[in-house]
Amino acid sequence: MTAKWIDISQPLSSRIAHWPGDIPFSYELSFTKEQTGSVNLGQLTTSLHTGTHIDAPFHFDSRGTTVLELDLNVFIGKARVIDVFHLKEIGAAQLKALNIEGSERLLLKTMPNSQPYVFPEKATPLHPDLGPFLKEEGICLIGVDVPSVDLFDSKDMAVHHSFCENGVHILENIVLDHVTPGDYELIALPLPIEGADGSPVRAVLRPLAND
Repeated sequence: MTAKWIDISQPLSSRIAHWPGDIPFSYELSFTKEQTGSVNLGQLTTSLHTGTHIDAPFHFDSRGTTVLELDLNVFIGKARVIDVFHLKEIGAAQLKALNIEGSERLLLKTMPNSQPYVFPEKATPLHPDLGPFLKEEGICLIGVDVPSVDLFDSKDMAVHHSFCENGVHILENIVLDHVTPGDYELIALPLPIEGADGSPVRAVLRPLAND
């Protein structure tokens, strides 16, 4: 029997946390079936970095590639979930001590419980030396269960730039509470938004069959 897909996305609703000062998510019916005589029509307003999303390089580099220019193959394929909640910092030295050999995409479980409706006060720091290390390990994507791979007050976005310079793509605000560490198939496709700096995704995992 084929394993079921596991949703690791934050549900989008008016209650979901957003970056302080950014545009919150909202959905409402513009027209009801009673008004149109045939269908309900909804509309949404949101920042592209609310909820589970990917960052395009254009987000932190005005000359960087936009969402529509990204290689979709990066967001589909083998991924490894690892538990790093016990670490005070996550850098090359820390990941070298863990089993990441053979990973293509790395999803980091940094919190024991996700809180989609509360913007976190802090997160486990990621070190910029991860970029070259992940490239050396052949990893093309890193996912985190917090709103950003950089510290929330960062202005230089050193970790974002390190990942970009080393071909490592970024997936943020995933939910791994209910996911056992191990190897999975990941689908986290961005929407084809022309010129965009990021995109919401519906991120899902499916356990890889044992050989």
